[in-house]
Amino acid sequence: MRSPSRTILVALVALTLWPQPSLVAAQAEGREAQATAERVAAEGVAIGSPSGAGGDPQTSVAQPVFSAGRAAEVTTSFQPLLGPLGDPGGYRAFLERHGITFGLITVAETYRDVRGGLRRGSTGLTLLDLDVDVDLGTLAGWKGASAHATVYQIQGSGTSRSRVGNLMTISEIEALPASRLSELWLEQSLFDDRLFIRVGQLSADTEYMVSQTSILFTNGTFGWPAIFAANMTDGGPAYPLSAPTVRLKYVPTRELSFQASLIDGTPGGGNPRSGIDPQRRNPNGTRFPVSDPPLAIAEVSYAYNARPGDTGLPGTVTFGGWHRFGRVDALMPDPVSGLGRRVSGDSGIYGVIDQTIYQESNDPNDGASVFLRASASPGDRNLVDFYLDGGIAYRGLFPGRSDDTLGFGVGVTHISPVARRLDAMAALQSSAPAPRRSAELLLEATYQAVLAPGIALQPTVQYVVHPGGGIANPRDPDGTRVRNALVFGLRAITRY
Repeated sequence: MRSPSRTILVALVALTLWPQPSLVAAQAEGREAQATAERVAAEGVAIGSPSGAGGDPQTSVAQPVFSAGRAAEVTTSFQPLLGPLGDPGGYRAFLERHGITFGLITVAETYRDVRGGLRRGSTGLTLLDLDVDVDLGTLAGWKGASAHATVYQIQGSGTSRSRVGNLMTISEIEALPASRLSELWLEQSLFDDRLFIRVGQLSADTEYMVSQTSILFTNGTFGWPAIFAANMTDGGPAYPLSAPTVRLKYVPTRELSFQASLIDGTPGGGNPRSGIDPQRRNPNGTRFPVSDPPLAIAEVSYAYNARPGDTGLPGTVTFGGWHRFGRVDALMPDPVSGLGRRVSGDSGIYGVIDQTIYQESNDPNDGASVFLRASASPGDRNLVDFYLDGGIAYRGLFPGRSDDTLGFGVGVTHISPVARRLDAMAALQSSAPAPRRSAELLLEATYQAVLAPGIALQPTVQYVVHPGGGIANPRDPDGTRVRNALVFGLRAITRY
């Protein structure tokens, strides 16, 4: 029989050697901290890097890994997951050595209107986005020159067009099915990369009124805002349309940038008063209109606290404006002709604030950011006279999910007083009841889960209050407003 003293001695030794919970937790935290440090060392610190959406230094810690819009370049790829099959024959590596790189992004998504809108039901969209970049210095010895091309293949139907009837498009990739040339341009950098001149067919939504935080969201208004899409001719030079453009960008310091573009003002080409959808007037993006009254856009951006060693949290403030030359139609019709009075030009102003509000102490690439954007245009010639959106996003909120991003955004599109007056006049002249539009409100919550390099899944839920600003439902003989809509969606993104 074992003696009591010996039993006690064995128990004491076992307790001494048995890992204590606090020690196990400390060891786990140590391993996690080491893994985080190794990952940050491999990735580099994102803040202050040139990877910010819109082409400025990154100041939003919550800028997501993926975005279907092209304001931020997606750099991760699932090629390493394929092993030798990722680059059969070594052609991709061969092209890269000669200054030619390419990426193929696939976006597949489905949305379901479960309540309200024009009618309930599901829609699906698929976008294939092929981007080719050429460093002409490496390829041909042309110092400071580069070229770029983007081609789209779009399939499916859009939820806003066919289900909800709202102004703030449910999906940023919603467009008519087509194979389309989006961008094709040549750029020359001068004066030690301080001045950049870009000429060709461009999309303005990749560089203007861009928020590094808001590109997380799937609703199109958080990219190219609804006030631009509603007021600019043909919706402006933004996805899926582009237009011939000359763009100058001046970067006197790392923090400060100025840019301005002169763009053909009718991206669809032809007659914008014909009533034909601009995507049908320019069905493949190869019309290249150059004779229409131009559109000018200019903005200035300042990034602060973005240098290594800066105290305070980083952020970016942007101010800009646009002007459409030529004659445009006023909303109020002429009492004699019944047509909108022709007035001189159209314009708008805007501002953007992107602000990091929290950085995790052990990982400078994780944390929370907020954004706020506002824009205004004259109400006598535009459907929308004021626009506001804002939101918050957190990257790396959950342990072990450093690349995932959670966000909540709100957008408000205000109908101009003249448009509302026209609604009242139409109601008086008609025996049928008709609502008077006021504003459209959008709420979106989304979570982007990065499953592997180059692969992400993103569920989203959106709630639209007063679709179209409160338009009458064409399917209701009583002329009541289109009901508030609740939409669920799921997006899958891959990049090769």
